[in-house]
This record gives sequence, C-alpha cells and structure tokens, in this order.
Amino acid sequence: MMNANGFSGVEKEYTRKHHLHEPAENQCSSFLVKHIRAPVHLVWSLVRRFDQPQKYKPFVSRCIVQGDLEIGSLREVDVKSGLPATTSTERLELLDDEEHILSVRIVGGDHRLRNYSSIISVHPEVIDGRPGTLVIESFVVDVPEGNTKDETCYFVEALINCNLKSLADVSERLAVQDRTEPIDHV
Repeated sequence: MMNANGFSGVEKEYTRKHHLHEPAENQCSSFLVKHIRAPVHLVWSLVRRFDQPQKYKPFVSRCIVQGDLEIGSLREVDVKSGLPATTSTERLELLDDEEHILSVRIVGGDHRLRNYSSIISVHPEVIDGRPGTLVIESFVVDVPEGNTKDETCYFVEALINCNLKSLADVSERLAVQDRTEPIDHV
C-alpha cells in the first residue's frame, strides 16, 4: 500500500517518477523516505556499491559478486544471524549514475522474500543551509503464506528503515570528516 500522507510535493514527484511498482493481488508494496545531512555524491557513493552493501547495511556480513559490475550481475549476500534468513541471491536490475537510481531483485536464497524487488533513488536537497540528500526506497514483494499484507510490509519496512538509518549514520560521519581541516602531524 502506498501511503503518501505527510510527504512533500518533491517526495511525491520523485516517487511517481522513479518508484512505480504494480503489486499483484498477493503482493505488498511501500516506500520510505530518509533525509540525510550529507551531500548527494557521498550518499550515492555508498548506495551504488552493489558489490559492497555491507558498507552501510547492518544485516549483511559478506557479499560476493561474480564478474563485472553491470546490469544482470548477481551477488551472493550472507545475512547476519538474528534474521529469518542466512543467504540471499540478488540481481542488479538498474544502476544509473546520472539519475542516482539503483534497483535490485532477489532471485534466490534462504529466506521468505519471494519476488522481492526494490528501487532506491538519491536526490540532492538543502538541509539547514547545507548540502543534504533525500533518499527514497520502495519495494514490492509477495506476501508469504500465513502472513498478511500489513505484516509483510511492516517487516520489510523495518529492515529498510534500519538500512536507511545506518546509511544516514555512515554518510553523516563521512561528511563531518570531509569538512574537517587537515591535522598537521608533528
């Protein structure tokens, strides 16, 4: 269910432009928004690394990509314990460095997320007079047997919120380091 209540016009426009999912009857879909106090180039440098999601995704312990980083590339992700999963096989669907859009589809693995597809887009904005970033992540996924659409969306949204909070923490830490004057070593 797409719930746009409380979102700004800019957020709604980006969502309409980049995050159109057409969920089937047995699927749920949603999108989440995060404002990050770091410039867009810095945030995108983390998001675009299909080969290194562990740089900001706290539940990823390891990632191995076969071959070059291109559309159709597959990555094998190992998930940290504590989640109802151990591995995930994911395909890079879209990597657009101009528009700052990354799309990933889960194609296999040991988990309950079937037909999962996500899109994350990164947009420049100004936060308190400084360069900031608006991040929007959307998904569509099958509702597993024995679960409701609401339960499924709640679970996936909780994971994405965790990833987006971590993305903000890592990006903002890097942005602060970026702004500091070099220290003279004696």
